[in-house]
Amino acid sequence: MYYNVDSINLNSSYDKNEVKSFLKRFELNYEDVDYSVVIRENNEIIATCSKKENVIKCFAIDENYQGLGLSNTLISKITEKLFLEKRYHSFIFTKPENQYLFEGLNYKNIFTTNKVSLLESGNKNINNSLEKLKQEYNISSDKEYATIVMNCNPFTLGHRYLIERASEENENVIIFVVEEDKSVFPFNIRYEMVKKGTEDLKNVIVVPAGEYIISSATFPTYFFKKNDNTLKEYTKLDCNIFGKYFVPKFNIIKRYIGSEPSCEVTNIYNETLNEVLPKYNVKVNVVERKEINYKPISASRVRQLLKDSNIEEVKKLVPKTTIEILNSEDGETAISKL
Repeated sequence: MYYNVDSINLNSSYDKNEVKSFLKRFELNYEDVDYSVVIRENNEIIATCSKKENVIKCFAIDENYQGLGLSNTLISKITEKLFLEKRYHSFIFTKPENQYLFEGLNYKNIFTTNKVSLLESGNKNINNSLEKLKQEYNISSDKEYATIVMNCNPFTLGHRYLIERASEENENVIIFVVEEDKSVFPFNIRYEMVKKGTEDLKNVIVVPAGEYIISSATFPTYFFKKNDNTLKEYTKLDCNIFGKYFVPKFNIIKRYIGSEPSCEVTNIYNETLNEVLPKYNVKVNVVERKEINYKPISASRVRQLLKDSNIEEVKKLVPKTTIEILNSEDGETAISKL
């Protein structure tokens, strides 16, 4: 039987609520999408799928219509949209019981937790991407590395303190800077801040984290700072991908994290790192946050001071190199959006 597939109007509350109600039957949330398609019969939704950039999600088919090839129809429509946007590499979030459907459509599994599977397809894959990163940044196969994963929105003296600790205690350190552009300061500015702020530390390599660490693909709820019923699974997914792929590829033996006195999402992420990484023979080192005047230094505090135009206080919390970048045209553009 032939079914029509229609994209929905994301500006229509009615259309979005219709999809949201359908997905609730499958215990799926409907949020942060830029394109959605539905299949209807007698004006009722019987199947749907959405995407955000190159991440496919919110996939569900009414149990009475499963096994009829609707998954192929949905993914073909989404793939068509991806190609129009010149996106040739994509991820799919799905429940483990649906994984086989996408493997039949040439998607390869990256990792599966109890409740979520992440798969990818296209002109890139995780092993090739990490190998390319290793070659580009001259990361040696003969050395062991400690690592830190940082967003640095912006780069503070707290970040610098954590990096110094890792640099002092290890022969080689890799800083993975979160590449996802969902922060006030875009990736190119944050990367430059870290690079310039650590160039005196000769055993530290600063590397873009890519799509496989704290990204919309591995950890979508991180950027919303929301603790919901999916958060723990996403932290497990991100931490296990790091353990399964990054650890052997880069000879990682330690991961440093800062203590987290205020953010619940980061706290849960840190807990999961402590649970997961020892299984991959990685030691997790928790370093107490650097304080000034008995207050932990945080990027959120710096952003608030920037919003309040309190530059003198900002100067107490960030390196001089960060101030220089904040005073640049790109820095001022980012600050204007606060």
